[in-house]
Amino acid sequence: MSYDEELAARIRTLLEANPGLSERKMFGGIAFMINGNMCCGVSREDLMLRVGAADYEAALSQPHARPMDFTGRPMKSMVFVGPAATKEGKSLAAWVDRACAFASSLPPK
Repeated sequence: MSYDEELAARIRTLLEANPGLSERKMFGGIAFMINGNMCCGVSREDLMLRVGAADYEAALSQPHARPMDFTGRPMKSMVFVGPAATKEGKSLAAWVDRACAFASSLPPK
C-alpha cells in the first residue's frame, strides 16, 4: 500500500457531494481534484493539502502540519498534515474544508 486507503476513503466521504470531484494518482498517492484543481490527497499516511500561498504560513502554524517537500524545495502552497491531526473526524473535516475552499476559488480546468 503506497498510501493510507482508510484516510482516502474518509476524505472521499467528505467530498462526495461535490459535483466537480475527481481523483488522480499523484505524488505517489492519491489526489482529490475539484473542477480539475488539486484540493487534497493522501501520500503514505499523511494528508496533503493545497492551501494556497496566502494561507500557507497559517496552515503551517497548526499542530502536526509541515511543508510539503519531495525534492528539498518546499511547495509554497501545499502542506502535509500528520496522522495525529487526522484521526478525529472534526479535525480532518476542518483541514479538508480549508483545502476545498482554496481549490473551489480557482477557475475550473
